[in-house]
Amino acid sequence: MPVTLVYISVKRDCIDDFITASKANHESSIEEPGNLRFDFMQNEDDPSQFVFYEWYQNDDDITAHKQTTHYKTWAAAVNDMMAERRRGVRHKGLFPEMKS
Repeated sequence: MPVTLVYISVKRDCIDDFITASKANHESSIEEPGNLRFDFMQNEDDPSQFVFYEWYQNDDDITAHKQTTHYKTWAAAVNDMMAERRRGVRHKGLFPEMKS
């Protein structure tokens, strides 16, 4: 099952607004039928650095996520808050094993 870690560097004066926008995206994303995990983390040493941990059942669910209103709203809201382009790194989720 596909897992994506999304690394995001945010402008220091936008951190609070980024967290607010990302919380709304998180809350809606965890309700998506194909979503298994959607964690949002902030680096302890550098609070301008964030990671999304996104685990979906399959690629179709990822595509569906990117078509949701909450994702599109989040992407538009945070685009100018980023210090650089966000970077997603794909992984293959192994454990825990999900039961069908």
